Order: sequence, then structure tokens, then C-alpha cells
Amino acid sequence: MLTYPMTIAGVDRALPICPLNENLAIGAFVIFGDPELTTAAADALLKIAPEYDYIITAEAKGIPLAHEMARLAGNQKYFVARKKAKAYMSGVFEVKVQSITTAGEQSLFLDKADAELMNGAKILIVDDVISTGESLAAVEQLVNAAGGNIVGRMAILAEGDAQVREDLIYLEKLPLFHPDGTVIEGTIH
Repeated sequence: MLTYPMTIAGVDRALPICPLNENLAIGAFVIFGDPELTTAAADALLKIAPEYDYIITAEAKGIPLAHEMARLAGNQKYFVARKKAKAYMSGVFEVKVQSITTAGEQSLFLDKADAELMNGAKILIVDDVISTGESLAAVEQLVNAAGGNIVGRMAILAEGDAQVREDLIYLEKLPLFHPDGTVIEGTIH
């Protein structure tokens, strides 16, 4: 398998190159099951994070990062925008999202009780990778619907066009690839 070597928050990893179609491949970045990288990235992001009251992330790959950032910051409560409404939810906000790595339209849900805590609070949105910004935009809609004040948008990696967004804080740039593993010229890296 083709890989792309990266050092992220001082931790070396080789990201598998995964073709999405005949013209495009991405470097697969998964923090599930990687506590060393998750803790290092969470610590590095907290050092550059704006002041906030709560963290929110979209289900699922951002959950380990949000959890570790909250733990390192003193076991603070954090929120997860869920992919499905759950029976325990007292009421929900819902927005639609289109992701680069998941086929088809999806929804994100936020519990009404969480929304009440967010109302008027400073909210930091975090994710593992920001690429198209579609998931980020959906989480922003949920936060706005809840009355939260977005104070920052953070990710471990910025991929493709996300690298030139001035409203994002991230640790490293991840280029886009041809299916043969070569970097697509003109992408930022």
C-alpha cells in the first residue's frame, strides 16, 4: 500500500493513500486506536486554542480528539453532533451535510439539553481533518441554532482548500494525491 509520511505534533506516521475515484486520492488519517497521536495533537491544539467554554465535534472521527482535549483541559464537558437522533435526546436540532469521505447526504443532530448549555457560551469546533468544510459548516449551523458563539475552528490536519481558509487553526497541511500516490501539483503542501 502506498503511504505518505508525516510528523504531526512530534509523532511520525505513514498515512495510507486511498483512491476516492480515478483522479483523486487522499491520505487516510485515523486517530481511532492511536492514543499517542491523539494526546500529542490534543495538547498541541490546546496550546494555540482561543478561550472557550465548550468543545463540539461531529461524530465520529473527531470524538477521540474532543475527548482528549476536554480531559487535558480539566475534564470539561464536550458535545458531539450525532449522525442519528438517539432515544435519550430530549429534542433535537438537525442539519444536512455532504462529506468527502462518506457517500450521500447525511444529517447531524444535537440534543436540546446540550443546546441549552451552549446558548450564549463560547464554542470551539474541533475535528481530525477539515477538507471541504461541509461537516464544519453543519456543526456551525447546529451551534448557531443553539445560540452558541463560535470562537474557533480547529483541526489536526487541513486538506486541500481548507489550507487557505483564514478562519481555521490547524497543526499540519495534508496534500491531495493522484491515485498513484503522487501529490497533485497546485495543492498546498
